[in-house]
Amino acid sequence: MSRCATVSRMLDEPVSGTAATATTWLLLEQPGPWGPKALTSSHLDPALGRALEAAAEGTGVRIALIRRPGRHADPGTAAVRQVYAAHVVPGNLWLHSAETRDPHRLLGLDLAALGAGDHRSFGAALGGRPHSSGPLALVCTNGRRDRCCALLGRPLAAELAASGVRGTWEVTHLGGHRFSPTVLVLPYGYAYGRAEAHAVKEVLHGAQEGRVVLDGCRGCSAWGRPGQAAELFVREAVGEYGAGALSVVRTEGAAPRWHVTVVHADGRRWRVEVAQGASLPPRPESCGVAVLGSPARMDVVSLRELRTASALAS
Repeated sequence: MSRCATVSRMLDEPVSGTAATATTWLLLEQPGPWGPKALTSSHLDPALGRALEAAAEGTGVRIALIRRPGRHADPGTAAVRQVYAAHVVPGNLWLHSAETRDPHRLLGLDLAALGAGDHRSFGAALGGRPHSSGPLALVCTNGRRDRCCALLGRPLAAELAASGVRGTWEVTHLGGHRFSPTVLVLPYGYAYGRAEAHAVKEVLHGAQEGRVVLDGCRGCSAWGRPGQAAELFVREAVGEYGAGALSVVRTEGAAPRWHVTVVHADGRRWRVEVAQGASLPPRPESCGVAVLGSPARMDVVSLRELRTASALAS
């Protein structure tokens, strides 16, 4: 059977507007194998995993497990684990890091506050501080969710690590198996599909300069899918590549049609009409699924710049 990522690539399925949504990412290092639902089917205490899942519900926080590229042996000892938290909403972007030997300390986090962009509990519970070692490249490698993530993601993570790319981690699940290898770049929260090592290096170089690379970009996780597609379309249309320069301030409507308002930090505003379509012909949305599907796609129908009050008065 053809792999879902191979079919998606052959059909040239668009990647824009397909990123997972989260205002804040919380990442915990967990060695060893990962199951289909990593928080409760890895070597992490499943009771802790369930408690974290429950605490994150409705907060905007997405919790994922990470591990270093390479062999995935779990020594079974209380090793020091890396923890990251990143808020990806423009105007309050931050990436903090911490270390802990006891992952149960994450239960002391105020996830509602983290989701809203307040990092104080990360410092209080874990001693977290601003991360100053450059951007992170999180490569989805969880083959228990979909084999494409392991077959395509693990070699990419290994290649990046072997070539000296700092901040490379394997991550449990970023969604969109059929776009493997998938990568999330922090602190800005942009996801990429069908990634290759040279392209990821360019994305990371751009992130260091505060610049967004649009090739292969699935969207910023801060926005819902219509907002992701709208923001990327505006960036392309006006040639704006500055990270944090654009914000989605309003999304009106419901499937299959929305009107999205995108605002520039300099005050410019655009109204973007986004329509939900179906990707045809039907294709496997995930490996191992016998039923073919027509995954939703976000298509920009129109773009209009809005006149501001100051412009009308001049």
